[in-house]
Amino acid sequence: MNGLRRGTIHLFRFSGIDLYLHWSWFLVAAFEISDRASRYSSPLWNILEYLALFVIVMLHEYGHALACRQVGGQADRIVLWPLGGVAYVNPPARPGATLWSIAAGPLVNVALAPILVGLALTAKPLGWAVEMPNAYGFIRAVAAIDVGLFIFNMLPVYPLDGGKTLWSLLWFVMGRARSLMVATVIGLIGGAGLIVLAFRSQSTWLGILCAFLLLNCWSGLKAALALSRRDSGPRRQGFACPACKSAPLAGAYWVCPRCRHKFDTFAANAICPGCGAAFASTACLDCGKSNPMGQWMAPTLVVPSEVPAK
Repeated sequence: MNGLRRGTIHLFRFSGIDLYLHWSWFLVAAFEISDRASRYSSPLWNILEYLALFVIVMLHEYGHALACRQVGGQADRIVLWPLGGVAYVNPPARPGATLWSIAAGPLVNVALAPILVGLALTAKPLGWAVEMPNAYGFIRAVAAIDVGLFIFNMLPVYPLDGGKTLWSLLWFVMGRARSLMVATVIGLIGGAGLIVLAFRSQSTWLGILCAFLLLNCWSGLKAALALSRRDSGPRRQGFACPACKSAPLAGAYWVCPRCRHKFDTFAANAICPGCGAAFASTACLDCGKSNPMGQWMAPTLVVPSEVPAK
């Protein structure tokens, strides 16, 4: 959390979610506003246009965070960068929960599109293009921002929402590790194509964005390989998840929420070796659902709370 706060400004907290703004946002905003000053007769409209971009990105990220919490996941902070926003979400390890957490962000743009596009289409017959050209240009620009962000963000390039949506959909049929691997490989190919486009269009910002995407895509590929190695590890016999029927992995894959100690809840009889906390239920690492320990085809355990998956 300290690393997150470094270089950011805390703006406010809404619904238990903190919104941070990185300081570089102001530098990029000043550059973009001055570069596009000729679009309006007053720089005030350029400032309003960039603030509209800020609001659209913020609403998009809150869509991710609130949807994640709706399905029982963790989401408590959002950071807005010059290249976009990042909602720090941790949905349950289930494809449906992950898909909803991802899809809710673009759905915000979908909900805004008919309002903004409708205003832009209505303004011209009303004569705004002649009588209020600044207001007319502003409405058209905001509508274009919303639609443009949606189209770009839905490209099947991990870690864009389109790439993550592809991952979630493949997860239903291929499992988490293999689907993530496929999505990241497609993302690397797509990211390379975007870099070619950036060079041809001589777009510095697109080039920077592509570099950011490729770095995150490479991290996703390494995470997929780690998940694949973990999932191919030994399973504990005599236990099975009541929901998906898979045997739990043998190893220290569970984390005590009190002392953050990693342990094997089945080997330790659902008692944390670090602080002695006892847990009545545990989460399946395969499907993400929590069930009482007594339902895992294990000896009866009488204990009081829940241990989350790693």
